[in-house]
Amino acid sequence: MIQDRKGQHMKKRILKIGALLLSAVVTLTAFMPMTAYATDTDYSYTYNYDYWGDVQDTPDLYTVCRVFTSSDLGLEVGMKNPAGLYVYGDLVYICDSGNNRIIEAKRTATESLEVVRIIDSFKGNVDVTTFNNPTDIAISEEGNFFIADQGNARVLKLDKDFNYLMQFDKPVDNTLDPALEFLPNKIVIDPAERVYCIASGINKGLIKYENDGVFSGFVGATPVSYDWMDYIWKKFSTQEQRALLASFVPTEYDNIYIDHEGFIYAVTSAISEDDLREDKGNPVRKLNLMGNDILVRNGNYTIIGDLYFGAGGGYEGPSMFSDITVMENDIYVCLDRNRGRLFGYDDQGNLVFAFGGNGNMDGYFRRPVAIEHMGHDLMVLDTLDSAITLFITTEFGELIYDAIEQFDDGNYEQSGASWERVKQLDGNYDLAYIGIGRALLRQERYKEAMEYFELKYDDENYSKAFKQYRKEWVEENIGIIVAVILAVFLIPMIIGKIKSIKREIDTADIFK
Repeated sequence: MIQDRKGQHMKKRILKIGALLLSAVVTLTAFMPMTAYATDTDYSYTYNYDYWGDVQDTPDLYTVCRVFTSSDLGLEVGMKNPAGLYVYGDLVYICDSGNNRIIEAKRTATESLEVVRIIDSFKGNVDVTTFNNPTDIAISEEGNFFIADQGNARVLKLDKDFNYLMQFDKPVDNTLDPALEFLPNKIVIDPAERVYCIASGINKGLIKYENDGVFSGFVGATPVSYDWMDYIWKKFSTQEQRALLASFVPTEYDNIYIDHEGFIYAVTSAISEDDLREDKGNPVRKLNLMGNDILVRNGNYTIIGDLYFGAGGGYEGPSMFSDITVMENDIYVCLDRNRGRLFGYDDQGNLVFAFGGNGNMDGYFRRPVAIEHMGHDLMVLDTLDSAITLFITTEFGELIYDAIEQFDDGNYEQSGASWERVKQLDGNYDLAYIGIGRALLRQERYKEAMEYFELKYDDENYSKAFKQYRKEWVEENIGIIVAVILAVFLIPMIIGKIKSIKREIDTADIFK
C-alpha cells in the first residue's frame, strides 16, 4: 500500500516537473510557484491542496460568529486552564479544570451562550464529592454524566441530577506498573454505556470498561513502528544499553470522539516527522468494536493536516492533532494545536477545508485544546485564552454540506446542482468536479462523469465510470458488434467459397 502511494506520488512529481519545464520555455517566471508552498506564510485563512499538492486559496467555509470569554459568559470567577468541551443538544459543557468545576451553558440564539449552572460537587455516599482537575465529560443516551476526574484518579458516573452512581478506577492489569498513577484524561461513552478512556502514561490503547465498571481490556493500540537495525541492535545489547534505547511500544492517543454510528475516532500526535514523511504513521484512526482501524483513505494525500512542515510564524514541524469531532454527514474535523488550524475531511479521506492559525485575532488561537460541533457549527476551546470561538458556516460552506448530504440521501441530481454552484464560486475547488462526476455516475451518465473525473485526475472514479460506460456501450451496440463479428468470419468464408466455385467452373471449362 505504501509503495503504491509512493509510486503515485512519484508519478505526480514527474508530471509536475514536466509541466514546469514546458512552461519555462514560454517564460522564466513560471518557476516561481515551485517555492510558493515551502513555508506557511503564504497560506490564506482558508485553503486546500490540489492534485499536484499546491496550496489553493478557497472562499471561507466558516466565519467567526463570536468569541466567548469568561466575561462574555458572565462568570464571576474566570475560567482557568479549561481542558474539555462537550456538546449535548443545545447545551455546552466546559471542563474548567483549573477551578475544579464544570460549566453548563445553553445556546439560546445563534450568537448567544448563557451559563445555566456551575457544577463543582455532587451528591452521594462517597468520600470525595468534589472535582479535582476534571479534564473531560461525556453524556450517555440515558442522560447520565461521565466525568474524567483526573486529580482524584477516577472516572465518575453521575445521574442527570448529579447524584453519584459509580466510578471507574485504575484498571487491574499485570502489564501495568503498580506504581503508575491513574490519570484519566479523555473519555467517550458508547450506546451501552461502556466507557473508553485515555489515561496519561498508558500507551496500550484505549482503556475499556463495561457498564458495570469491570475493566475488560485495552482497545485499538496503534501499530508498533521500529527500525530493523535498531531491533537487531537491541537483541544483542546489554541490559544497560537496552535501557537507553527507545522501547518499541504503541503510542499514546491524544483524544477520542464517538460518532453517531458508534465508531470511535482517535487522534495522536506521537508520530515522528520522519514517519509522517514516509507514510508510516496514521495520526487519525477510526476504530470498530474490535479495535481495528477502518478509516477510509482514498484521498490524494494522507490525512496528516498540513502537507509541508516548513517554518512560519515561529512554528515548524508537522500538524499535531489534539482533538477531533465528527458530524452526522461523516465530515470529521481535526484540531491542530501546533499551528492552530482546523482540517476537515470527508468520509473518503479528501480534504474539504483547512483554516485558522496562531494569533490574537478572532479566528486564531494561542493554545487550542478541544473542538466540538453543534450541527454544522464548530466550537474551539482555547486553554490559554480561556475562551470558546464559535464558527458558523458561510454560503459557500453550506453549499458544500448540502451537496455532500444530498448525495448521501440519494438525491444525486440535486447534489450535482449544488456542486455546480460550488464550482461557479470557486473554479479551483477539486472536490466540486469530483462531486459532479460522482453524481453523474450515480445517474448512469457515465461518459459525462468520465469527463469530470479526467479534469481532476481521479483515476479510481474514472475507472468505475469507464467500466460502466463500456458495458453500456456494448449493450447498446450488441447488434452491430455481432454483425461485425459475423462479417469478419463469414465474408472471408463466402469469398473463399465463391473463389472455389469459380475455380471449379474454370477447371471444368479447360477439360471440355
